[in-house]
Amino acid sequence: MQNIQVPLSRAARVILVGAPGVGKGTQSERLMKRYPHLSSVSSGELLRRNVKERTPLGIAAEAKMKTGALVPDAMVLRLIMNELNTRGWAAGDPIMPYTLNSSSTHMAFDAPSPAEDPFVAGTPPSQKYAFSDSPTNSFILDGFPRTASQASQVDELIPINLVINISTPVEVILDRICNRWVHAPSGRVYNTTFNPPKVPGRDDITGEPLTRREDDDPEVWKTRLSAFEKTNMPLLEHYDKQGLLWTVNGNSSDEISPKLFAEFEKRFGGR
Repeated sequence: MQNIQVPLSRAARVILVGAPGVGKGTQSERLMKRYPHLSSVSSGELLRRNVKERTPLGIAAEAKMKTGALVPDAMVLRLIMNELNTRGWAAGDPIMPYTLNSSSTHMAFDAPSPAEDPFVAGTPPSQKYAFSDSPTNSFILDGFPRTASQASQVDELIPINLVINISTPVEVILDRICNRWVHAPSGRVYNTTFNPPKVPGRDDITGEPLTRREDDDPEVWKTRLSAFEKTNMPLLEHYDKQGLLWTVNGNSSDEISPKLFAEFEKRFGGR
C-alpha cells in the first residue's frame, strides 16, 4: 500500500466491527497512517494503563478480572469518556477530580474512596458532552461497543458518525488461521499462503523454528466465529437502523483497504 497522507475536512468518530481474524487491527493502522488527524481510543489499552498506574478504576477493574468477572460496561464507558475529555475531544465537566496522568500520591489524597466513587462503583455517566466537528477530533473507538446493549449506552454519550463492518467469508478466515505460523520470541507472523517465510518453518531474521499458536485450532475458531455472529447481528442491526452502518467486503486486507479509503474520503473529505 502507498504511504499517502490525506487530511480530513471534518471529524470522523468511527467504530470498526468485524469477526476475529478479519483484520480490524490492520485496517485501523492503515487508516491512521493515511489520515494523520485520526487516532485510536482503545478500551483495552486504557484499562491496562489504569491497572498499571494503580488508579482507583484500575484497582477495582483488576479485582473484577481476578475473579473471572467482566469489567462492567459503565466502568469502560467512564474510562473512555475520561480519555476523550482529557484529550479535549469531548467538552464537559471532568468525570474525576484527577486525570489518568495524575501521580499516585495525588490520587491517594484527592480521590474519593472506591465505595463513594461512582466511577469505580460502575455508575453510568449521566452528563452531556459537546463534540467539536474539527478534523483534529477524529478517532476510532476500538474494543467497545461489542453488543447492541453497549451501543445504546454509547449513543447517549458519543455522536458516532460511521460504523464500518469488515466482512470476510468464514472459510477465508479459517484458511488464514490454519496457515498462520509465528516466531514466538519476536511475535513475527507468517502465513504460508500470502506471507510465507523465506525458508519453510524458519523465521526470516533469526532462522529459529516457527510454531503455531495454541488457540489456532480450526474447531476453536469455528466456535469463536459462531459466538461472534450471535452478538454481532443485533449490533449491526442497531447501527443500520441509524443509517450509520457501512459494510465492506473482501478476502484480504489489500482488497479491503482501497474500498475503505474511498468511502472514508467520500464521507469525511480529503484531497
